[in-house]
Amino acid sequence: MSNPADTQSSAPAAPASAVEQRLAELGITLPEVAAPVASYVPAVVSGSHVYTSGQLPFINGKLEATGKVSAGTEGFADEPTVSPEDAQKYAAVCAVNALAAVKSVIGDLDRITRIVKVVGFVSSDPSFTGQPAVVNGASELLGRVLGDAGQHARSAVGVAVLPLDSPVEVELIAEFS
Repeated sequence: MSNPADTQSSAPAAPASAVEQRLAELGITLPEVAAPVASYVPAVVSGSHVYTSGQLPFINGKLEATGKVSAGTEGFADEPTVSPEDAQKYAAVCAVNALAAVKSVIGDLDRITRIVKVVGFVSSDPSFTGQPAVVNGASELLGRVLGDAGQHARSAVGVAVLPLDSPVEVELIAEFS
């Protein structure tokens, strides 16, 4: 299982902002914006807010895991499953990818004044109820990177399936100046 630090490019460069410096201190380099998998854009600006599209846990352009999140006691043996702990790490990757989408439209992550809302979708085995703990991966990363500005309202939703059979997807709304 890769971690968010594996989202870095091959040539390390000096971080461009204080937010990117905090990411670097965590061993994470902001990736290029993930290419949309359908007909949409990664992020849009409306007034002083950025709305990201749902971000999947792509690492170096590849979805590292597929399947439903399962605590291991449910599901069918022939279905791929992802542990809640791994799914939490993938939620953090989604948050990093969302920050890349935000940067693509506002230019500098230091302009973020608040993460207003995070919505996390967890592809869940029908009996899995640990969605909030999975989405904590995204919330905790945003708090570590943005401090008080990373505290946000949130929804964590269990769903039957996500695009490309991803185990998790995260979108966010960021306010900026």
